[in-house]
Amino acid sequence: MVTLALVYDALPAPRRPHDVIAPPGGRHGHRPLRPGPKVESKWLYGSAAAGPGEVIAKMFDHAEARDPLHARAWVVLVDGARHQLDLIRGEAERRDIRIHIVIDLIHVLEYLWKAAWCLHATDDPAAEDWVAAHALALLAGHLDHVVATLDAQAATAGLTAQQRGGIDACIRYLTGHAEFLRYDHALEAGWPIATGVIEGACRHLIGDRLDITGARWGLPGAEAILKLRALITCGDFAAYWRYHLAREHQRVHQIRHQDRYTLTA
Repeated sequence: MVTLALVYDALPAPRRPHDVIAPPGGRHGHRPLRPGPKVESKWLYGSAAAGPGEVIAKMFDHAEARDPLHARAWVVLVDGARHQLDLIRGEAERRDIRIHIVIDLIHVLEYLWKAAWCLHATDDPAAEDWVAAHALALLAGHLDHVVATLDAQAATAGLTAQQRGGIDACIRYLTGHAEFLRYDHALEAGWPIATGVIEGACRHLIGDRLDITGARWGLPGAEAILKLRALITCGDFAAYWRYHLAREHQRVHQIRHQDRYTLTA
């Protein structure tokens, strides 16, 4: 298992729900879409040998190096895994840092799609508008209304307990993570609400190299390749390579022979 963490800067970019998801029937009018926050100064760290707790600690170390006085808004995007949430909140509490946790919108949409197929036939085009309507309500801060509507729609359709499994899973997820689903506040504050940056890093950093067909990796080799690819992605490889050559020169040509020299004044 590889754990990745990514830190980046972004200026606030306030948006509205329909800037993120088009309403059913498409967008109308001439209001231009407001762009989301622009990612700048990415720093990526990954490890196959270290556990999630160690990777998260290094993520906080780097973020504190950028903002040692904790003067900026710290937004942490996650997928909702409880163990991950506990580690992040524990690290923030230990360092006395106020963080704002936001669950990745794309992850929430996956649950909405599971609920949609409980009420729609496979490949029914109406399912897309159904998901968009509920997603827009979540983005507007109406989580309680979405949960009540999902339950009412399942009851109206007369679904059995087995047939409404996707709806019940969606309701449990939404209610269990309600404190991290304040998308209305996040959009108003101009924060990012999706983890596309880290998802792209997973595909590029891991999938394109470590997950190729026929590859067989030992842990030390995978860890070395992972760190080198992270350095290249961050644009730090040239600086690292100069450091590596300097250390290798010291190890090979200086430390080995230094006890044989007689120093004179």
